[in-house]
Amino acid sequence: MVSMGAAVTEAKAARHTCCPQYHHAVELVGKRWTGAILIVLIEQGPLRFSEVKQAVPDLSDRLLSERMKELESEGIVERHVIDDTPVRVEYVLTPKGRALQPAVHALKRWAHSWL
Repeated sequence: MVSMGAAVTEAKAARHTCCPQYHHAVELVGKRWTGAILIVLIEQGPLRFSEVKQAVPDLSDRLLSERMKELESEGIVERHVIDDTPVRVEYVLTPKGRALQPAVHALKRWAHSWL
């Protein structure tokens, strides 16, 4: 049998525990440059690597490549190879990535209002 004090302590702990899915989402989207990459793909995509780089000034090739690989491994971005001469590669949001649009736009509106 659990005492009343232990039950209250458990309830408080549960109330103050950060949701693991929320934490993962914030860490993923909040990683340096990821939000900028996402807004560009949401508003302008699909885009080639050089187009993303041009749209996000000061972002290095190495870091853009790293972030694109992370977003691809999370299922947020797909890399499409276009068989042409020369071969082209475009990055496009998946349905999972497009589902971020309302949250990203809400954050953008908040930033324009408060920052």
